[in-house]
Amino acid sequence: MYSLESPNIFFAKENANSMDRQEAIEFLMDHYENPRNNSPLDHPDVSLTGGNPGCADLITMHARFDKDGKLEAVHWEGEGCTISSAAASYVTEITRGLTAEEVENMSFEDLIEDLGRELVMTRPTCATLALGTLKKGVHEYHMRQRAAAAHYPAESSEAPSS
Repeated sequence: MYSLESPNIFFAKENANSMDRQEAIEFLMDHYENPRNNSPLDHPDVSLTGGNPGCADLITMHARFDKDGKLEAVHWEGEGCTISSAAASYVTEITRGLTAEEVENMSFEDLIEDLGRELVMTRPTCATLALGTLKKGVHEYHMRQRAAAAHYPAESSEAPSS
């Protein structure tokens, strides 16, 4: 039903609500069997590994921002169940072009809806692992950028003088 020529079939919420169970299965299987952006990323600004011990999922999210502060590339690596791997693939597509703040504000509930709530609701940790990992990495990157812009003095190992 889906072709590789049009990988963004159910991009964000636009079509997710219209997916029936079979379409959701096909959507997840397409992302699992034909993962998008499943490779290392050269010169990432973000590279963070997250895990789900309950399912033995281990996903590393890589991201790089462009000069305008938007994600120009998002990749993932790792091993996981069908749901976590498909979700990681999907997250790399829906986050490209977003700012750090937009990624940080993304909703786990919206992601679960996009992936097909009926199929993933029993495994929410698997479904949200990639987004949670990316959000944490982007938040840390965003905080480092804000600190650098504020020109905080460098930390010193010397004790303050009295």
